[in-house]
Formats: sequence, C-alpha cells, structure tokens
Amino acid sequence: MIIELGHFALILAFVVAIVQMTVPMIGAWKRWPGWMAAAEPAATTQFLFLAFAFAALTYGFVTSDFSLRLVILNSHTDKPMLYKVTGVWGNHEGSMLLWCVILALFGAMAAWFGGNLRPTLRARVLAVQGSVGVAFLAFLIFTSNPFLRVPVPPFDGQDLNPLLQDPGLAFHPPFLYLGYVGLSMSFSFAIAALIEGRVDAAWGRWVRPWTLAAWLFLTVGIALGSWWAYYELGWGGFWFWDPVENASFMPWLIAAALLHSAIVVEKREALKSWTILLAILAFGFSLIGAFIVRSGVLTSVHAFANDPERGVYLLAITGVFMGGALTLFAARAAAMESKGVFALLSRESALIANNVLLSVACFVVFIGTVWPLVAEMLWDRKLSVGPPFFDAAFTPFMVALAAILPMGALMPWKRARMGRVMAPLWGVLALSIAVGALVWVMQTGGRMLAPIGAVLAAWLVMGTAVELWTRAGRGEFSSKIRRLTRLPRADWGKAVAHSGFGITVFGVAALTAWTVEDIRVAREGETFQVSGYDVTLVRVEEVQGPNYISTMATIDIDRDGRDIAYLQPEKRVYPVAAMPTTEAAIANGVFRDLYVVIGDPQDNGGWSVRTFIKPFANWIWAGCIIMALGGVLSLTDRRYRVAAGAAKARRPRAVPAE
Repeated sequence: MIIELGHFALILAFVVAIVQMTVPMIGAWKRWPGWMAAAEPAATTQFLFLAFAFAALTYGFVTSDFSLRLVILNSHTDKPMLYKVTGVWGNHEGSMLLWCVILALFGAMAAWFGGNLRPTLRARVLAVQGSVGVAFLAFLIFTSNPFLRVPVPPFDGQDLNPLLQDPGLAFHPPFLYLGYVGLSMSFSFAIAALIEGRVDAAWGRWVRPWTLAAWLFLTVGIALGSWWAYYELGWGGFWFWDPVENASFMPWLIAAALLHSAIVVEKREALKSWTILLAILAFGFSLIGAFIVRSGVLTSVHAFANDPERGVYLLAITGVFMGGALTLFAARAAAMESKGVFALLSRESALIANNVLLSVACFVVFIGTVWPLVAEMLWDRKLSVGPPFFDAAFTPFMVALAAILPMGALMPWKRARMGRVMAPLWGVLALSIAVGALVWVMQTGGRMLAPIGAVLAAWLVMGTAVELWTRAGRGEFSSKIRRLTRLPRADWGKAVAHSGFGITVFGVAALTAWTVEDIRVAREGETFQVSGYDVTLVRVEEVQGPNYISTMATIDIDRDGRDIAYLQPEKRVYPVAAMPTTEAAIANGVFRDLYVVIGDPQDNGGWSVRTFIKPFANWIWAGCIIMALGGVLSLTDRRYRVAAGAAKARRPRAVPAE
C-alpha cells in the first residue's frame, strides 16, 4: 500500500510541476498577483509529494520488498542496513528520483526564503524551476519508473553493485546531486532575468548564495568520490580523469567562475551578459554529466546505467533547455548593459582573468572527455584520451590561477597600481620561493613538480593571510585583531577557501612527484624493503563477511625495528553479484600514507603484493574540506542570505524624538 501511495505521490508531483511551470509564468506576463502567488504553494507541494515518494521507495528497500523490481535488482536480505538505504540511490531509477527530490527542494527553498525578490522575478524563477522539474519527472515516470512491481516476487534480491557498498560512495551521490541540481537555481535566475531583461546588483546578490551552495556540495561530493577511488579501487590514485569524474568536475569549474563573476555584477554592475552565460553553462554541464553517467556512450566504472535509449531522452532534455536558454540569451544579451567602467589593472580585470582561466580549463576537460566519442562518430576511429593529455593541458591553467589569486584579492575596484598591490606581497613571494628551494634541496634535485607546488601553496596561504591582515587596516596590534574579528564572514570564507585550494595544490604535487610503488610476489613470512620500511607478509586467510567472502592478508610494517603499522588488505567476492572487489589497507598519516594491496595467488605459492608510500595524500582531501568550510562560512554571512533583505525591510524603524 505504501509503495502505491508513493507512486501516486510521484504522479501528483508531476501534475503540480506542470501547474508551477505554467500558472506563475502567465501571471508574471499578465501581472496577475494571484497567479504569480501560486508559485510558492506549488513549489512546496511538489517537494512534499516527492519527499513522500522517496520515503516510500526507501521503505521498500529497508523492508526488502522484493515485489519491487528495483529492490530485486539492487538489494539483498543479508546486506547491511546502511547499504539497503543507500541502495535507494545506488541505481538509475532511484538516483533519478533523488535528483527530482533535490530539484523540488531547491525550488521550495526559493519559495520559502525568496520573500525579498520582486514578485515577477520570483514567479518566473519558480516557473523555470518547475519546467526543469516537469522534464525530469516525465523522464522518471515514463522511462525510469522506480515503483514497477513484478508479478512473482523472488525469495531474495540480486544485491547492490559491490563497488557501491562503501561508506564513502554511499554519501557521494547525494552530495553530487545537491551540487548538480543546485546549479538549476542559478539557471532559473538567469532565464528569469533574461525574460525580464533586467540584471542588477540585487540579482547578483540573490544568485550568489545558490551558486555557492551548489559549489560547496560539488566540492564535498567530488572529494568523497576521489577519496573512495583512492582506497577502494586499489590502484593507489586519487584522480584518473575518468569521463564521469570529469562530468562532475566541469560544473565545479564553471560554478567557481560564476561565483567570482557574480561578485562583479553585485559590486560593479559589470559582466552581466557573461555572468548570465556562465549560469546557463553551469547547469548545462550538469545536464551533460547526467547524460554521460546514464547513457553508456562513454565507459566508466562510476556509470549508473548503460541504456542508450534513455540517454536519448536526457540528450533531448539537454538540447531543449540549453538550446532554448542560449537562443534567449542571444536575443536578450544586448539588453544586459554593463554600467561599471574599470582599468586594465583592477580587481574587475583580475576576476575576468580568473573566469577565463576556469572557463578555458573546463573547455579543455570537455574536449578531452568527448573527443573519443566525436572521433568514433565522425571518422570511425577508436581513440583514448588519458591522464597524460589532461595533466599537460589542464595543469598550466591551475598554476596561473594560483599565481594571480593573492594579487587579485588585494587589488581595489576600478583601478589598481601594481607597486601598491605588491608592496605587502614581496615578502610573501620571497618566502614562497625559499620554501620551494628548500623542498627542492630536500628532495635532492629531481622533478620540479613538488617544489612548484610548494611555492604555489605557500604563495596562496600566506598571501591570503596578508590580505586579511591588510584589510584590518593600520593601528595597534590589538585594534587590528578586533577589526579582523569584525570582518564579514564572506571575507573569512573566501580566505579559508583560497587557503584550502593552496593545500590541495601542494597535496596533489607532492603525491604525484614523490609516490613510491613496489610490486612483487611474496610468500607468507617473507620480508622485503620498500623505501626504508620493512614489509612482512605474515599470512593470508579466508574470512567470511556478512554478504561476501574475503581473502585477507596480514601485513606487518616496521622501520628501524619499530612497529609502524599492522595492515589487513582484502580481496572480496560477493557471491550474489558474482563480482570481486579490492579493499586496500592504508595506514594514514599527516605526512604519508602506507598503502598495501593484496593481489592474486601465484603459481609458485606466493601472492602478488603492491606497496605504495604516498606522501601528503591526506592533504588533498584536507584542502577540499577546508575549501568547503570556506563555503559554509560565506553562506552564513548575512549579506548572502536571500531572506536577510526581507527581514531587514520588515524590521520597524525607530522614530526620532522631536
């Protein structure tokens, strides 16, 4: 009964989304207040219906209701409860329902907290958001219905993909969807502004928190996916430039550019057309990501589905929304006249450089991702574009971005003087170069990757600290500290995020330059050396897990006679899914990870053992967490809470005494 009610709620949500798409848009066109006001209850109702539908599907997974086709294909009685719940979105149909729930949630939040928006703009924003909901709900109901029953339920299910039965990947998709779908709000604001023909400082202030929230969730989601790939797949890397990895990274890059571009709109009322275009492209890349993940046109270990027919529907949705949006942009962009005038050397110019670097970097990733598909379609040639291309083509843009960030942050609006900008940064530059030289000496020459990474990281972190200290003004130390504590949270958030970026840059450079890898065949009881560590394969045994059989090795690692780590890497086989997985064992540290993988048995009685020394690996994800914390700090700034203006307007003013 609950499943049927959930199915019925899904259909009702589709009907409400149609109302939300049409009635407020007509009301805004005709200036009918009653019709415009219908947007808010419609957005809330759609979200409530979808939340109930999602809860009903979750109930089916938790209770192992094998009359549901989706539960049969993605669950099993013996599966741990965490993975029964995450099995709801560990498949195409359930993940699309989660996508629709989040889409409706963002629309409902715009209705709840958008009280200070102009009535016509609010109505149009919610109508555009409703139109996106109509498209995806139609796709869900007619091609990917999660509530389909089977006539004869089996006794048990076929289990969830074993690669997805992991805590890191369990929470990775929801965060990614919050980012992907969150960019739909930026898209809705952009289309509403194009329809109205009006973009001003208030619009820039309204669109920033939605973009920041989406960027924040994308940061966390990408970091979780990278972390999962690092410890779960057993290859020892954190990023492989896989098509699905790129599908999440491209919207992140455009969202970062949009965040910085919206600052110029808010502060200087410049770059209006460019900011609108970025808002359209950010959501466009999210739609492209959905197509890549679900169509099967590009092979990936992360892909949810391999169904070209459903991929055609997603491609059609992408074409309709992006084609319509870009057509509207071409027709109305001329009306987005910029008011701000600025010199070649100014904060505006620095932010433009930031945007160009991020956008071109995104374009490079996009070309590398789709080029094999284009080559196969046009010339019937099978090509592979791998990490060497991406590393060589993408890295220079990030190096340039890191180089200009501290200078750009110190530049004033409209006009800057390089001598004045660099005055507080010369010491930072000298110290950063000294850090890079120290790293180069400590590694006794060799590749310049790690020293360059150290220079950029020190430049970013110390440059950010100098910027904050400069903003505190002149005066005594105690007064400057007081002024620092009173800085807006958005300023602190920006500083924290830039510092996190610097830490991630160093982590990536150090890990790439200094990783030590050892692959060998070892017998039980045998000891071998890897980069000064004594590694002993103590034993290999078979262990029965809750829903898998594990070949578990016990490996002891010593250094100079001291016990360093006791690791147990595994190779698991899930009998129901008939699929093996590799479970690396990692001794995490602040400055290095010891990473061990057990392989297959060999003919001579030994076992294949891969041992890695991974310097500064955790700095990559620590930097991502710090970047996300910077986003959280900025979101808590009163200036960027959409309802803040409305609350301030409602506050009664004091009447002066006569």
